[in-house]
Amino acid sequence: MTRIALIHATVVSMDPTETAFSDLWPEAETFHLLDSSLSTDRAKAGELTDDLSQRIIGMAEYAADRGVDGVLYCCSAFGPAIEAAADANSVPVLKPNEAMFESALDVGGDLVMLVTFKDSIGSMEQEFAEMKAARGSDATLRSVLVEGARDAIDRGDAETHNRLIAETAKKVGDCSAVLLAHFSMDRARAAVADIIDVPVLSPPSESVTHLLKTL
Repeated sequence: MTRIALIHATVVSMDPTETAFSDLWPEAETFHLLDSSLSTDRAKAGELTDDLSQRIIGMAEYAADRGVDGVLYCCSAFGPAIEAAADANSVPVLKPNEAMFESALDVGGDLVMLVTFKDSIGSMEQEFAEMKAARGSDATLRSVLVEGARDAIDRGDAETHNRLIAETAKKVGDCSAVLLAHFSMDRARAAVADIIDVPVLSPPSESVTHLLKTL
């Protein structure tokens, strides 16, 4: 049985990830590693500090010591640290948005990414730009912050979270696909898909599909 460690910096990413595995790869053995102080400290610092990076890298090392076949990071504001963890680790490490960006580049055109955690935008756009360049793609990515959605899900109000994301998706204008930037946003995917007629991509399902094919 394939064993996968799921690394989280916030509790709200855990349920969507479990649901994706249950729906797409129920045979996989998964376990969660959560340090919810990472998101809090990342927001306070306003940047990815050396201390935060070492904590992110250390979680992958801890997972590797538990005999996993792969590691999936489910936290999108730590891109460079996750890349460093992947380089330093002997087991495959999948970045949170890597599989979603690959699928988005397959679609191409003018892509819109909805974001609820502002501090993650810079590193995610950089990651997309690097993947785009590597593939020689002319796709474009426009990030749109969904105000209030993160606060709503942090206080347990999924209904407001989903409504705000869906309302924002309705206003983005012409695009080839809508990307939901964070694992925690997957709970709004159905609401978004109901009101737009382009593909809606989110990290949990894209990541699980990728891991199922590659591990």
